[in-house]
Amino acid sequence: MKKFNLRAMALALAAVTGLSACGTSAEKQTASSSSQADSDTSAVSTTLDKIDMSKWLYNSDDNVYYQTGISYCADPADASYETLAVFVPGDYFNAESNGDGTYTCTLSEAEINGYTAESAPIVFPVNTPGYSAQDALTEYTDVSSYTNAGFVYVHAGMRGRDQGAPAGVTDAKAAIRYIRYNSGTIAGDTDSIFVFGMSGGGAQSAIIGASGDSDLYTPYLEAIGAVSGVSDAVAGSMDWCPITGLDTADESYEWMLGTTRTGLSDEEQSISDALAEAYAQWVNEAGFTDKNGNTLTLEESSDGIYQAGTYYEYLKSVIEESLNNFLSDTSFPYDASSSNEAGGPGNGRQGAPGGEKPDGNGPQGNAPEGNMPDMNNASANDNISRTGSSSSSLSLSGTYETAQDYIDALNADGTWVTYDASTNTAAITSIADFVKAMKTASKQLGAFDQLDGGQGENTLFGYGDGNGAHFDSLLASILKQQGSSYASAYEEDLAKTDSLGTDVETRVNMYTPLYYLLESSEGYQTSTVAKYWRIRTGICQSDTALTTEVNLVLALQNDSDVSSVDFATVWGQGHTMAERSGDSTSNFISWVEDCTKG
Repeated sequence: MKKFNLRAMALALAAVTGLSACGTSAEKQTASSSSQADSDTSAVSTTLDKIDMSKWLYNSDDNVYYQTGISYCADPADASYETLAVFVPGDYFNAESNGDGTYTCTLSEAEINGYTAESAPIVFPVNTPGYSAQDALTEYTDVSSYTNAGFVYVHAGMRGRDQGAPAGVTDAKAAIRYIRYNSGTIAGDTDSIFVFGMSGGGAQSAIIGASGDSDLYTPYLEAIGAVSGVSDAVAGSMDWCPITGLDTADESYEWMLGTTRTGLSDEEQSISDALAEAYAQWVNEAGFTDKNGNTLTLEESSDGIYQAGTYYEYLKSVIEESLNNFLSDTSFPYDASSSNEAGGPGNGRQGAPGGEKPDGNGPQGNAPEGNMPDMNNASANDNISRTGSSSSSLSLSGTYETAQDYIDALNADGTWVTYDASTNTAAITSIADFVKAMKTASKQLGAFDQLDGGQGENTLFGYGDGNGAHFDSLLASILKQQGSSYASAYEEDLAKTDSLGTDVETRVNMYTPLYYLLESSEGYQTSTVAKYWRIRTGICQSDTALTTEVNLVLALQNDSDVSSVDFATVWGQGHTMAERSGDSTSNFISWVEDCTKG
């Protein structure tokens, strides 16, 4: 199969103007299909000591032993971030007091929830909204939801977007390597590491899950003195609303949400249309297939830009399934006012899933103020510019006595949903109609690689000085082709390399899960991919196109190394830790249990 190459596509788009892309593509790697975790320990190389088992602190209220401030790399780029905190259920240790408030611990044979010190899953939060940094913990944090379930909880401080990609994921990988280096010393099964995050944290969780053991990260890991000779692959990745797929995120955003923009100049409209067309070309070269092996492509249409074809119908079916799940899940009368939604339902959940409040009390546990950003309120904390505050043009409130009443409310501004009361199922007229009602654009043109370089993702692909840089080669080609005044800035930024001499295309690949997952990509089979995936998104969020999650799921479902993909959209929910029922923490814990005990 032809290997998909964004640079080649960009060159094709700009052929008439002679634009040449800058830098060189990374050479294809060779990766083992099995994790390096089973490699000979003689290959391990580090100057770091293992965790000191004589320095554990104890929280008696939660029965948890813990340590903070553990260095996980020998030459940290920023020691204020690059340390670990480890929280272990008390029953997994035999402890002896040292008389100074610390304890010397050895592993016990106790069992919690069917797990032992040797088999306990390790959960690893990635709480980095907008790809921000994750502060290192300096004191005890209540993570008893996880330790009571028998899990070991590992929190790693990580650099953020101001340091430029791939700093955040590099730090996560270094921390995972260090934990694996301590296998058998501390409690926890290092072959059962599960990362989890929301928004930019969901994106980095997905990247970690897809890029295990990728050689592209080697120079960055070496630069900070990470442990070598052990794997940085993980067993599972939990991703809520992952803001990822940044190589084509501008294009997919315009293809799906561009029709809701107003007030664009002729030049801006031309750019928006060209981005939508470029997305269709990308889809048709990507090689997506459904579970039955049917090829998914986009076709030209009389209305809109490439609003037809098997890919279009598949995405439309995902939207309809989301609505029908809501109708199945919801008991009427239904009070839309209590659901805190963007135009829709959520089983009467108050605020964020599980009643979690925007004060850090998310799946991280009850974080002390300032220690961890609010994973559940990521869109409010990511400092990413938006043109609007609402992810929906339709506002629903009040109580709906029947499902038909609710459908009538959806159709208040024009019929786009049809409903069959006999089967309690609904269908939509088109994706464009759904977007107009429920998912209007909230980001400026160039949703991720903004024309003025003002998006958080521009900072992410900057060069460690906190300033933004352009990174979308397809958008750069379009601007060049159209003779835009923005073209030179894009061309200049795309020609730069970072401090290790890596071009921006390679850095974008490193932060693109599909680079490792699509057979049509140059990065296919160059990494160790996580076996277990759980992906949730609020279908009404306008932070990214729905294609982001759908494309990730399609690629994972066709990867032979992936054991399971648990995916759902939540009708009416926006950019939050969306769940069809229950709360995000409990559901995540149950999913990890299913993966490790099934």
